[in-house]
Amino acid sequence: MGFKMGIVGLPNVGKSTLFNALTKTAAAQAANFPFCTIEPNVGEVAVPDARLDKLAAIAGSKQIIPTRMTFVDIAGLVKGASKGEGLGNQFLANIRETDAIAHVLRCFEDGDVTHVEGRVDPVADAETIDTELMLADLESIEKRRAGLVRKIKGNDKDAAQQDRLLAAAQEAIENGNPARTVDVDADDAKAWRMLQLLTSKPVLYVCNVGESEAAEGTALSAKVGEMAAAQGNSHVVISAQIEEEISQLEPEEASMFLEEMGLEEAGLDRLIRAGYDLLHLETYFTVGPKEARAWTIKAGTSAPKAAGVIHGDFEKGFIRAETIAYDDFVGLGGEGPAKEAGKMRAEGKSYTVKDGDVLHFLFNT
Repeated sequence: MGFKMGIVGLPNVGKSTLFNALTKTAAAQAANFPFCTIEPNVGEVAVPDARLDKLAAIAGSKQIIPTRMTFVDIAGLVKGASKGEGLGNQFLANIRETDAIAHVLRCFEDGDVTHVEGRVDPVADAETIDTELMLADLESIEKRRAGLVRKIKGNDKDAAQQDRLLAAAQEAIENGNPARTVDVDADDAKAWRMLQLLTSKPVLYVCNVGESEAAEGTALSAKVGEMAAAQGNSHVVISAQIEEEISQLEPEEASMFLEEMGLEEAGLDRLIRAGYDLLHLETYFTVGPKEARAWTIKAGTSAPKAAGVIHGDFEKGFIRAETIAYDDFVGLGGEGPAKEAGKMRAEGKSYTVKDGDVLHFLFNT
């Protein structure tokens, strides 16, 4: 599994430039006017993971298949989007279909790039978007609760659960807090996700700074960092312009360019890793002569569920998983030496897969 992250923000903050860099295409038109992105652009990107290359080199794998993530470039929201201003209703529906939100905030000064509000204040921009999403959620909640009344009177347990969760979200939003601040029990987790509330989605703030500020950030990005910490959210500082330039270079040229800019790694790599952390995702590997492949799972996933990511039959007929920790596989020089050293373990249905595990599943057909 991968996940779908929506790139949102006010117009002209660098969303489409960031998307172009992520997908290494110019599919999203980056232009200096609002609503240049009318339909959401969708792009899949490989998740960078140096561990996969090392595993493939040791195993002599003919093919390397990284896990992938989906990014959706959603057109710029404006104040009043919850009431249909701009192209609000359409954009809000696109956000609803994502797993998480990358909220791009303008943290650079540039007189040649207009700001829809006529000023550069990323914290105020974040509040504008948050407010619109909360207003849209509130309207949706009120309609949905009204539609549940008859079912609740008929003792429909699912309707009663939905109403209880919607009421909790409504109370939070009316107090000025997004739905993700609601403490949800494990028994309610699935029903909560099914509600698809806009403000229940995890948020990663992306501080878009100028090229000369990519290494250290700015006073504006520092303010975003403080806001994110206070909310319990995370943030990354990148220059979308630099990332778009890097995405068009060959790997060696890109490394030289990063070094010249005083950057240890591409900002997009940090963005993707932050997205992984945001959704508590982990990676396990399957390795052999034919291919070395990365697979994405939620932290805490059992071995049978992890097998099911490859194919449903693997989960249904699961017998056991042969497991080698990544450090053991690399440190000892592959599957054979790791097995001889007693580092290959046979794990059953109760085993919780760990990030970096190299797995081989045995199952009944």
